[in-house]
Amino acid sequence: MLQIDFMESPVLVARQLIGWTALVDGVGGVIVETEAYDEDDEASHCFIGPTPRNAAMFGPPGHAYVYRSYGLHWCLNFVCRPEGHGAGVLIRALEPTHGVERMAERRGTAMPRLLASGPGRVGQALGIDRSLGGASLSAPPFQLLPPTERPEVLCGTRIGISKAVDRPWRFVAAGSRYLSKPMKG
Repeated sequence: MLQIDFMESPVLVARQLIGWTALVDGVGGVIVETEAYDEDDEASHCFIGPTPRNAAMFGPPGHAYVYRSYGLHWCLNFVCRPEGHGAGVLIRALEPTHGVERMAERRGTAMPRLLASGPGRVGQALGIDRSLGGASLSAPPFQLLPPTERPEVLCGTRIGISKAVDRPWRFVAAGSRYLSKPMKG
């Protein structure tokens, strides 16, 4: 059975997560886009060291780091590396497969492509909020299911950031129509 080793680097984990299914209370879908963030990365919330806001990123691997983006949207990250190191993988987009009606209700749209294409949409569609910060990904309400078939994974630079923009730490499922933005090139 396939497993994700959250003790590994966020770059490796971000690539490996493509094709896995992420569920929160049975709602979710196939991970089609991720971005890696590490402690030596100026774009990462953990670059400045531990704070009350980013404490989960320095906690045990295989747990959730949840933060509010622009004061509007809850974003979901998966913590990796050994405890104390500060690293994570942002879940940027899902292909909706489970609880699609619930996702549509939460998002206010029935258009499948708009349900979870972007980190804020993922958070809203899955019902993510601060209460899930630090929660284990291997226990309810979370469930991670391995892919039945590994998709082709493309790699490119991250989007929506202003620092360390040249790092090729964005990973997507090739050909997915559920990405937050198309892959350049």
